[in-house]
Amino acid sequence: MKKLILFIVIIGFAFSGMAQEVKINWLSFEEAVAAQAKEPKKIMMDMFTTWCGPCRMLDKNTFQHKDVAEYVNKNYYAVKFNAEGDGDIKYKDQTFSNPNFDASRKGRNSQHQLASAFGVNAYPTIIFLDENANLLLPVKGYHNPKQLEIFLKVFATNAYKNINSKEDFTTYQKEFKSDFKD
Repeated sequence: MKKLILFIVIIGFAFSGMAQEVKINWLSFEEAVAAQAKEPKKIMMDMFTTWCGPCRMLDKNTFQHKDVAEYVNKNYYAVKFNAEGDGDIKYKDQTFSNPNFDASRKGRNSQHQLASAFGVNAYPTIIFLDENANLLLPVKGYHNPKQLEIFLKVFATNAYKNINSKEDFTTYQKEFKSDFKD
């Protein structure tokens, strides 16, 4: 019995020392906007579709990366939004829906009005919103963790407020020091 207890204690210590998997705390759009009213934070919104291969790669390779997940959870409310999904979304005193949504359709569907309102015309697109849910920038396409890091940090640190031209952003990119591990 003592050996069994000792074995269980040793196994417990071994497992407690293992790295915990870190996941992004995804919210609905409405939950994120409501959370902003209580504790202001920016929103990072993943506009994806179910048929999009690069969307799946972004989810698997980037959003599940430990550094990305930790940084997003600390600095943003994260929203995952099916840009071709169904349902009504209330935003800025308007209701957005997908009136041409067809649940029987496989693959591509019609675009949700909220995705259109944010200017989404490619998938994936990551939308960055300020603390009042105002659009800062849509970032199109797949980005690996290090590529996404610059966008996460330029908005979270408010460095974007000092960027007024393409040249300013180019300078910011050149001077940017990545902290995310490969």
